[in-house]
Amino acid sequence: MVEVLNPGELEQGLAALRGWTGDVHGITRTVKLPSFPAALAVVARVGEAAESMDHHPDIDIRYRHLTFTCCTHAAGGLTDLDLRLARLIDDIVTDATADQPANH
Repeated sequence: MVEVLNPGELEQGLAALRGWTGDVHGITRTVKLPSFPAALAVVARVGEAAESMDHHPDIDIRYRHLTFTCCTHAAGGLTDLDLRLARLIDDIVTDATADQPANH
């Protein structure tokens, strides 16, 4: 089983991520996409990446706003898997918003 990160590891991990907040129980990021179809396309890409990792975020869809929450429920908190998934989500969001103003 994977180990839950300690507060120092969490701080270091969050420093390398864009817009994520949280604690050793889980991390969250909300992004704004240019349209509802663009938001759904990001969800589909995140779903594919998560499936390939066999590690899945919680996703809340509110029109063109997406909130991602990463936590390894089986481990009871945040693990390195969550940080890796968050980095993948960041890459997907960056690709989807490359031509948009940095306002998310």
